[in-house]
Amino acid sequence: MSASVTVIAFPGVHRRVPVALGACLFSFAGFWIAQRAADVSMIDLMVYRAEGETVRAGGDLYALRATEAELPATYPPFAALLFTPLTLPDPASLRTLATAGNLALLVVFVGFALRIAGHARVETVWWVAAAAVWCEPVWTTLRYGQVNLLLAALVLWDLSGRPGHRWAGVGIGLAAAVKLTPALFAVFLFATGVVARSRHRSGGPWLRHARGAALTFAGATLLAAAVLPYDSWQFWTRTVFAAGRVGHPEDTANQALRGVLARLLHTPEPGIWWLAQAALTGALGLAVAVAAELRGRRGPAVAACAVTALLICPVSWSHHWVWCVPMVLAVARRHVIAAVLALVFFSYALWWVPHGPGRLELRQNGVELTLSGLYAGAGLLFLALTGTETIRQSRTSRSA
Repeated sequence: MSASVTVIAFPGVHRRVPVALGACLFSFAGFWIAQRAADVSMIDLMVYRAEGETVRAGGDLYALRATEAELPATYPPFAALLFTPLTLPDPASLRTLATAGNLALLVVFVGFALRIAGHARVETVWWVAAAAVWCEPVWTTLRYGQVNLLLAALVLWDLSGRPGHRWAGVGIGLAAAVKLTPALFAVFLFATGVVARSRHRSGGPWLRHARGAALTFAGATLLAAAVLPYDSWQFWTRTVFAAGRVGHPEDTANQALRGVLARLLHTPEPGIWWLAQAALTGALGLAVAVAAELRGRRGPAVAACAVTALLICPVSWSHHWVWCVPMVLAVARRHVIAAVLALVFFSYALWWVPHGPGRLELRQNGVELTLSGLYAGAGLLFLALTGTETIRQSRTSRSA
């Protein structure tokens, strides 16, 4: 009996993976055609290429203005070092390679997100990737040729390994050296270790992980300083504090708390209101992430830390919210909530409001303000749900 069941079961398993793979490739092919039909410029990729050219030519990195939009360099100097190989292909070939690379990274990113969320089936990776490529943050990441998927995959690779693995902290440290926002994951690990010790538990694995991230970040930053001393001095003494270089805070694409408040208050600079909200959200968000981690809920903990970083950063463009994928996966068993969150990121609703030249976002009405703040709202909802679920589990375990 058992042998016959085995014979019947395995063909089904073998069929599921090719079907899922085929669906993913079909979805990716449709995406590729749609991107080409839209004639995307991959403008951020061209800025990265210009940064690499500036490094090779020995120019002033932070005086750079690239593309017709005259966009500046905004990342740390270590990123510009990594961008130098982008100068080797011609722009057309580079766009093709970047699109193919980002699609491959999406599969890797989804795989790590599923591993952390506790979903291990191979076919699930293909199905989720097939759908995720059409959500607005992923679409826009590929449209602009952004590095978001690479950085997110580095962080998730780092956090999906066994505690204390040899390379613990390397992924987070490298991601933070390219773009500062992932540094909050090191803070999350450190805080978890400290809280664990205060509760008479071993905080060693988390503290070692945080230390590995800090050392990797420091090593990458010092390497950049050795190769690009002037640019490093410029960035760490001036550019890092100039949030206005990135763009107008009230832009619809800015889904950080600062952007939401700028639109809500009809002012380009929300000032003390944003600082207060960011401090409160940062403290509460990290508390939720740490509590979930200590309860063994790494999927929600990692997503909560990512959401917190996106909310408190001065500027979190919509394409930075590729973290919506692990966020939705973290609540996948709560079908209604997962569906609502997925709808937010698949709807493209933030682009239904007036936006563009003329700073139209400063004159939004109530409905438009709601639509243009959906990502931040979804992030706050996720933090509230994760915190509530963690508290409920803690109470249940204490009463058991």
